[in-house]
Amino acid sequence: MAATPTSEQVNPAGISSVLTDAFSSMKPVLGFFSDYPFAVFIVVLSISLILAKIASHVLTSLIAQLTRRTKIHWDDQINRLLPSPVFWTLFLLGLLIATVPLKLSAASYDIAQSLVATILIVSWSAFTLKLIVIVIRAMSINAHEQSLIRAQTRPLFQNLAYIIIFVLSVYLIFISWHIDMTAWIASAGIMGIAIGFAAKDTLANLFAGVFILADSPYKIGDYVVLDSGERGKVTHIGIRSTRLLTRGDVEITIPNAVMGNTRISNESGGPHEKYRLNVKVGVAYGADIDQVKELLMAVATNEKEVCDDPEPRVRFRSFGDSCLDIELLCWVEIPEVRGRVLDALNTSIYKSFNAEGIEIPYSKHDLYIKEMPKA
Repeated sequence: MAATPTSEQVNPAGISSVLTDAFSSMKPVLGFFSDYPFAVFIVVLSISLILAKIASHVLTSLIAQLTRRTKIHWDDQINRLLPSPVFWTLFLLGLLIATVPLKLSAASYDIAQSLVATILIVSWSAFTLKLIVIVIRAMSINAHEQSLIRAQTRPLFQNLAYIIIFVLSVYLIFISWHIDMTAWIASAGIMGIAIGFAAKDTLANLFAGVFILADSPYKIGDYVVLDSGERGKVTHIGIRSTRLLTRGDVEITIPNAVMGNTRISNESGGPHEKYRLNVKVGVAYGADIDQVKELLMAVATNEKEVCDDPEPRVRFRSFGDSCLDIELLCWVEIPEVRGRVLDALNTSIYKSFNAEGIEIPYSKHDLYIKEMPKA
């Protein structure tokens, strides 16, 4: 029987000493197959497959026992994701150990190492990305309005995680294939400067979109009014632009750079989304002010779309030049219905005042003719 190869004989350039030592520790078990390198390869690969299966199963069971004691639910999702990268890590390391007795050339073994490293980088990158998405989603579910990670900012952090993990994975894969990244990084820097000058408006919209998602001055479904006069419901918040749906069912696309540098009135913001209507009316001097207040309160109470909380109220504002200035204050659930409700309130007020004989003054002009022209 031929002698078992030594570490120096089976250790071509590029084989790590750790893998060689691992194979050396298995020599007593593999002594019977020492004359058959391919048989040794099959046996070691089979052992690696079995150990990888057992290790991933044991790890899953152990983590499952630990997660049963916690009150959170997203750790169960992590337990379902972890066995796959653990299995591939152990199995591929066993594959490298199994190739030691095959006496591959240094170039061939270097390619094998690079392939294994690439697969492991992709596997663990996918696991890390899924883990980050699970954690971000869990943090955003129970987050309060001022939290950094919440439902409105979750897409931002998920996109940042995609970009960072992708760039880092590509960098590690290039390193595993012994590709010098210095020239690539320098080229990317030069291209970045050129792109920055050529697309400064696009980049301005991009950064403004990031700040809008992070600061959250408005959210999808809010009714906003811009300083320039545009008014509508927010239907989409993107990285480049924000879309508003006006009351005329016309969609307006506004660049985020404009949204970030203008004054925005969020009529759906504050402690609640309810919007206050101010209905101003004038009555003639001599009218019964108490009766006027009762009529206005009755009109607001009978309108179905007027909120009971806060309850409507009437204010006697001032003594005008030709009338008493009265104001009815009431609230509607959402700002979009204010035009329809204001129309209904004005109609009811006019009919009620006519029925009760309350005069609404209007501007009158008397024309005096001093002398008729002579024929």
